[in-house]
Amino acid sequence: MELKKINPNLKQALIENGLTEANELQAETFSTIKSGADAVIQSAEASGKTTTIVLNIIQKLEKAADESTRALILVQDKDKVIEMATLFRKLGNYTDLRVFGVHEKGDTDFDKNHISLGLDILIGTPEKINMLFSTAGFNLNTIKIFVVDDADKLFKSRMDAVVQRLSMSIEKTQRLFFTSDITEKVEILAEKIMIEPFWFEMDDEE
Repeated sequence: MELKKINPNLKQALIENGLTEANELQAETFSTIKSGADAVIQSAEASGKTTTIVLNIIQKLEKAADESTRALILVQDKDKVIEMATLFRKLGNYTDLRVFGVHEKGDTDFDKNHISLGLDILIGTPEKINMLFSTAGFNLNTIKIFVVDDADKLFKSRMDAVVQRLSMSIEKTQRLFFTSDITEKVEILAEKIMIEPFWFEMDDEE
């Protein structure tokens, strides 16, 4: 996959998984995400948003470091947690990045213990993430990139208040919303928690 200054190991993993060319979404957003800027990224269903999230986080973090979580990704449900964690392991197979997923059906004590042992990337549903961080006292200020996937669906399910609360617990981070539609709730929350965000709207056929 040809993206400007992409990590060679990540590029090799992408090729091995059949991702030899960047689509419009990946090509248009790569430099902005890499720069650390906040962004709202709208693209149709099945347009590669999950892959875009995964490759950009691997690019930014590169390797395991410290004990505290550096990337936090909020997703809709257990299936999405599993899907994204699996993709991280495929595309990050040339890194030692530590990835862990949590959801409502998981064992809370196990999840807390695993997080406390140290990891780089945490994927989870908003309610489970909120519960874990509020009850276990984990430090959110180590989060370098805060991603909300399917933001329109999560906010429709009234998760916007939880997302805002989590975001406010992080002093300084890059905030990214990925969404199929830019709804009023997406716009409102972006204005509340982001700093001069870039807005990307891809054509439906992409």
